[in-house]
Amino acid sequence: MPEKMGKYWLMIATLGFVWGGTFLLIKLALEGMTPFWLAAGRIGFAALLLCLIWGWRGFKLFKEESDYPSLILIGIFSTALPFMLINWGQQHVSSGFTGLSMAAIPLMVLPLAHLFIPGERMVLRRAIGFLIGFLGVALLIGGKAFESSSSELETLGRLACLSAAACYACSSILTRRLPPADPVGLAAVFLVIGSFVILPAAWGTEGPPQMPDSQTLALVAILGLIPTAAANLLRVIVVREAGPTFMTLTNYQVPVWAVVLGAVFLGEELPASMLLAMGLILGGLCISQFGALTRLFTKGKPR
Repeated sequence: MPEKMGKYWLMIATLGFVWGGTFLLIKLALEGMTPFWLAAGRIGFAALLLCLIWGWRGFKLFKEESDYPSLILIGIFSTALPFMLINWGQQHVSSGFTGLSMAAIPLMVLPLAHLFIPGERMVLRRAIGFLIGFLGVALLIGGKAFESSSSELETLGRLACLSAAACYACSSILTRRLPPADPVGLAAVFLVIGSFVILPAAWGTEGPPQMPDSQTLALVAILGLIPTAAANLLRVIVVREAGPTFMTLTNYQVPVWAVVLGAVFLGEELPASMLLAMGLILGGLCISQFGALTRLFTKGKPR
């Protein structure tokens, strides 16, 4: 048990770092590619990579019973729909609000998991921990989250970002409720479904794709390989085995890594509240996952 919990903690730490660095890569890639085609490129490339691995494993998916309607919903909710909502919403809201809406995912997952996932009860300690972590993210982002973009569609833009967060929350719950299945197959199918949605949406919104330069193509390949293909496989494993509530711990790490990596590679200023915000985030994580940490450091002995 301790070994397994240690593996899951390493996985969510890796996901937090990878997804935190994704914003930096996207910012660079958008200099040579339009937003929807960038999303389509990374999802399509990731789907191809995982399908190759899945095929090598024999294209096995469900082990006994199947639930294909949920597969379709998860594929839409976990990739294509939130990508499109965020890309559209970011045009009309501040980047701070986008970051804050992603940090709200754990608060959305908590009541959903309580209702639909056995053993994922919304105890007071866990709710307090998630709330403290959210306050830490809000402090890190600061007043930027509430700055007005002066866009006529700002309200709809904020609704789009919050809807994207709700999509991620619902997809985690649905993923956990699926019957036993091969994780590589699940991750591949989700991305294939996402590709079928995002490709026509990109064509209809931005027209035929233009051939980007070699640097942009390299960035798309990296985005498809690491934060989309590999990270989605890790996400499926964590949600299926450790639970959607545990998975949401990545959402509090992502803004921290985004700020740190932006300062290191783009020369962006570190906020004065950085240390206090990190303290709140780490404290919230520890409080919300106190039981898991206790089992990890006491070699699985009962508390």
